[in-house]
Amino acid sequence: MLYSLIIPLYNRPDEIRELLESLLLQTYKNFEVIVVEDGSKPELSAEQIVMSYANRLDVKYFYKINAGQGFARNHGFERAKGDYFIIFDSDIIVPPHYMEAVNKEVTERGLDAFGGPDAAHESFTDVQKAISYSMTSYFTTGGIRGKKKNLGPYHPRSFNMGLSRKVYETVGGFIIPFMGEDIEYSIRILKAGFKSGLIEEAYVYHKRRTDFKQFFKQIKFFGRARINIHSFFPSELKVVHFFPAAFTLYLCLVPIMILVLPSTGWWMFRFLFLFTFVIFADATSKHDDLKIGAYSVVASYIQLTAYGIGFMDEAYHRWVKKEATNAKQ
Repeated sequence: MLYSLIIPLYNRPDEIRELLESLLLQTYKNFEVIVVEDGSKPELSAEQIVMSYANRLDVKYFYKINAGQGFARNHGFERAKGDYFIIFDSDIIVPPHYMEAVNKEVTERGLDAFGGPDAAHESFTDVQKAISYSMTSYFTTGGIRGKKKNLGPYHPRSFNMGLSRKVYETVGGFIIPFMGEDIEYSIRILKAGFKSGLIEEAYVYHKRRTDFKQFFKQIKFFGRARINIHSFFPSELKVVHFFPAAFTLYLCLVPIMILVLPSTGWWMFRFLFLFTFVIFADATSKHDDLKIGAYSVVASYIQLTAYGIGFMDEAYHRWVKKEATNAKQ
């Protein structure tokens, strides 16, 4: 079975080298690599880096005008030769067994679409490990990312997502360039009746953002994206998606309640203290590092509040002010 690995790239030439290096180590070799440069600045072009691997990988490089990662992936789909397409973000490292695990599970389970978890590599910085914790912890995301027991059918995400050629020929590609484009795509795949599943062994090391400021911006965008998905599929907005917004409002309410109703306010504060302690203890235990435990508290608060702020901001502009957004176009 031939797999086409499709990687959109925008102004990140250093990341692609590390990703391509990891692909050299795959134990299953029957794949091609398609890198689509989505209008990167000339000084940040990765063409030379990518093509330096041409004698070691079946790799192809394409450049297109910037239009967003969803449409960059479509550009790759149109040029892919594989029986299955696998989408990667550029900021990942792929463990050597990944392709072999995918081929085994796809063959045995008859999956039309699939995804895998993300994890923190030992080479990641303490901040990156903390960010990875906040995005995968039961206490922040409900533990549904990368778990077989999740809420309903598995929705692959585009940092690590696969689909068969038949899915692409039936459903088409991405219809929005960003802002929840992968969630929208997964929903369409499932609604078309295709079988989707998680492959737990097909995990990748996801670097995400390298500092808290960039992480906040990214997660705020994710919150906005959830409202954007609602404009396509209203029934896909669940109660759980409101939790970060509720947490954010709760966080703002605590100091007010301490001033107005001290007894109630301090009980509310105790809940936050308990939440903070549990995050710290759990992250410290997982990484055996107090510093990562402390950073994980910061990352978890950022993860919840940034998503909540983005969610409420987009909801206000869409539902109250009735404003349109370019993200849907």
